[in-house]
Amino acid sequence: MQMNIGFIGLGTMGSRIAENLIKAGNQVRVWNRSRASVDALAKSGAQPVATAREAFSGDAVFSMLADDAAVRAVIDPLLDNAPKGIVHVNMATISVSLARDLAARHSERGLFYVAAPVFGRPELAATAKLSILAAGDPAALARIEPLLSVVGQRTWPMGAEPYRANVVKLAGNFLLGAAVEGMAESCAFALRHGISPAELLDVLTNGVFTAPSYQLYGAAIAKEQYEPPGFRLALTLKDLRLALAAAEEVSVPMPLADVVHESLLDAVANGDGDRDLAALAKVSMRRIGV
Repeated sequence: MQMNIGFIGLGTMGSRIAENLIKAGNQVRVWNRSRASVDALAKSGAQPVATAREAFSGDAVFSMLADDAAVRAVIDPLLDNAPKGIVHVNMATISVSLARDLAARHSERGLFYVAAPVFGRPELAATAKLSILAAGDPAALARIEPLLSVVGQRTWPMGAEPYRANVVKLAGNFLLGAAVEGMAESCAFALRHGISPAELLDVLTNGVFTAPSYQLYGAAIAKEQYEPPGFRLALTLKDLRLALAAAEEVSVPMPLADVVHESLLDAVANGDGDRDLAALAKVSMRRIGV
């Protein structure tokens, strides 16, 4: 069934997700703070709109904004006059506290709020192979399920409380950062013993840790291929901060997260924030003087 959709936030991930919604035959109105991605999607059949409010209408609206501040700045002003009953699907990685707040404010205004953060890089978004975490009102989830099915390879239901999807997303991004930190430290250790990162990671990512994330980031570390970024290092730092804040709220110690956070901060301080997360390996190499 084709639907009338708004899409707000057309960055590296959002633009690819929106394009798949268009390809599936949906009518998609698009808005972004910068114009280039809007114009590019117009060539694929999207309907550009001048304001975010114009996008926040129809059967459903998707948003994929960078962080809590962007979500508050763009979405907050739209809620009071939004069409009753619309489903807002927020695909951004945001804080647990903001997810709870958004769910409450949508409900107060007769709007449906679904949290649907994703696991996957831009190349997976382009080929509709994202893993989607979806949580919210069951009726709202049923309405948007056909849309999620054309942008991801699997949707993982996380329950009726939207914040639950954000908890899982932050847990996953912490684990991803820890995996890259672990590979980086292993490479530094092996290099001091005369074994190159390429030799080590060939064994580890093809023989022991064969998960796609290890293989993808391991290959980038081995080749020192940090640009263009699939997942910017600075965004991982943002997500680690959100995870640590959520952990503190419920008194959960996360000592490994503290270690990964410090390494990410080191990388950003040395100018690697806009490079791929794999550039975290440069921190371990600096520590051994390479």
